Amino acid sequence: MNCLLLNPEDLTAPGRARITGRRFQQLKTVIRAEVGKRCKVGLRDGCLGFGTICSMGPDSAELEFVCDVPPPPPSPISLIIALPRPKSFTKVLHAAVEQGVKRIWFISSFKVEKSYWNAPRLMQDAVEEEVTLALEQCCDPVSPRIEFRRAFKPFLEDEVPGLLVGTDAFLGDPAGTEPVPSKVSRPTILAIGPEGGFTDYENGKFREAGFRSVSLGARVLRSEFAAAALLGRMNPDC
Repeated sequence: MNCLLLNPEDLTAPGRARITGRRFQQLKTVIRAEVGKRCKVGLRDGCLGFGTICSMGPDSAELEFVCDVPPPPPSPISLIIALPRPKSFTKVLHAAVEQGVKRIWFISSFKVEKSYWNAPRLMQDAVEEEVTLALEQCCDPVSPRIEFRRAFKPFLEDEVPGLLVGTDAFLGDPAGTEPVPSKVSRPTILAIGPEGGFTDYENGKFREAGFRSVSLGARVLRSEFAAAALLGRMNPDC
């Protein structure tokens, strides 16, 4: 935990908070916090700053804080990605959130197993917990918007055209003829397929929508590695 995120329910008074649960255990056992120690904090969906531990009890800590530092700039990239297997889902989520991506759509594809949609990792509480861990890691208090789309064609035909207005769009594809752009500055949407890639039909729908096929090379990567590699190359802060 590189940054202690403070939720509205943690606040006991202006500039004062009470921490319990997992975050308290990390303060106590990982950070080895003690009275008087300072730590980096962030107000959820607000600013960053520092807090000072005022008291430590058996199951909670009180701290005073000041948050007046703007959060890091968001990535200009939004991500559309075929829903990966549950273990990979968590890794993709962390890779995107930690690189500042603020909008993510996990979508269906012919190669996405139907059972993936029922995985406990996709439950709202589980997703929110993983997002919190990722934000703590990268010291960013601003939550991303995460959405799920189980119908491929309606998403591509009904929603995507509106999303692409004023936006560059790229489809990660090992067979792509263009190189992946480096350090983009304009609003950009990146689409990544399932392991093995989207089908020819699905690739065609992306191209019809205005996506340009780009490639890192001929090697086919797992979803989490493809997301990390593509975002790392395209993100201006990486």
